Amino acid sequence: MVAQKPAIDGWFTTDAGDGEPHLLGSRCTTCGTYFFPRADFFCRNPACDGTAFDEVPLSNRGRVWSWTVNRYQPPAPYVSPAGAGGEFEPFGIAAVELAEEKMVVLGQVVPGADVAVGDE
Repeated sequence: MVAQKPAIDGWFTTDAGDGEPHLLGSRCTTCGTYFFPRADFFCRNPACDGTAFDEVPLSNRGRVWSWTVNRYQPPAPYVSPAGAGGEFEPFGIAAVELAEEKMVVLGQVVPGADVAVGDE
């Protein structure tokens, strides 16, 4: 088994009660809107003036909303895969709508994965 390591410290947890990795987001205590990455200072919902948030583990299941192959090297903090010679290699990214929160997050696709819109 390969050890799981978060790409960015503080963005993931395995302490959600099921032992599985979850993104860490926030939920506005005023309007209930979820955010990722976490909101810290003000609610990004334009209809809300909330400033208090609960840290929450987000769903680790969802459906592919869209996907593409990224053919340019993104800037930090994003981690880009490198080929055998250390050069940038294109990689798949998917927009996934989280099951419970109904929000879309982006993430890298496992190399070689067969991805289609609507897949869980």
